[in-house]
Amino acid sequence: MTSSVRLAAFGALLLVCSSVQLGAQGARLAIAPARPLPGALVTLTLIDSRDRDSVVAITGTMAGEPLHFVFDDGRSAIGAVPVDSVNAVEARVLVTRASGKAESLHVSVTPPPLPPPKEQLTVGERFGRPLDSATAARVAREGERAAAVGRRSHDSPPRWTSPFLRPRESAVSSGFGTGRMFNGQVASRHLGVDFRGATGAPIRAANRGVVVLVDTFFLGGRVVYIDHGGGVTTGYLHLSKALVAVGDTVRRGQTIGLVGATGRVTGPHLHWTARYGALTVNPLELLTLDLRARRGD
Repeated sequence: MTSSVRLAAFGALLLVCSSVQLGAQGARLAIAPARPLPGALVTLTLIDSRDRDSVVAITGTMAGEPLHFVFDDGRSAIGAVPVDSVNAVEARVLVTRASGKAESLHVSVTPPPLPPPKEQLTVGERFGRPLDSATAARVAREGERAAAVGRRSHDSPPRWTSPFLRPRESAVSSGFGTGRMFNGQVASRHLGVDFRGATGAPIRAANRGVVVLVDTFFLGGRVVYIDHGGGVTTGYLHLSKALVAVGDTVRRGQTIGLVGATGRVTGPHLHWTARYGALTVNPLELLTLDLRARRGD
């Protein structure tokens, strides 16, 4: 056998071996971005190299919240990184195949810590005092109502088929996760995004959804919460007026309220929040989602 024939035979054998190895790799779970910040949304994607024994179901959780593999080709899902994360955050999924076989897959990310408080705010004395017990209890109840709205959002499929948009075109006056010192003493985190606006300026729905909460909260003032399905909710706080009611289905970009200064604020603006399930996330992350729900209507 000539050297050229032997080389060709070896190459053919190598190609066969490589193909067998590739076919045996099975499935893996990819996550992007690889190093998200606390409060970030991530995209989880099942990558499967098997041609036979197709995938018929994918279920899983990340940070205690269900994952919904209902986007694009049914192999992508949204997950969230808790804002108070200090350790690795893990996603686990169970892949079921047509043969009945099941595979358990997992992937984890370790977010960097949020920076220490830098934003210095000087506010009136009433803002710096601790809340009395009755008011603190009210704030806790209202916070639980907002969290419950997020948890119930897992019960509905995604209602959107277009990208999310900003609720206002104005400048952001305070970003998500910003550390704050009140009068040099009280530290807090800003768990939303503030948009500038004069009282009466319009606020629009970030995407299609159902209005699930309209009320007046102690901290948030007049609030509107929208359930977008698939675990995603958005909240609009400090409104001077709500233009929608519970049960309304709103369009993407529909005016749902007007900017105000209700609640515990020092001036008019929109405070925009978002949740994945009960987890608070940076609402600006919604604007970068490039997923389409297969079951959107």
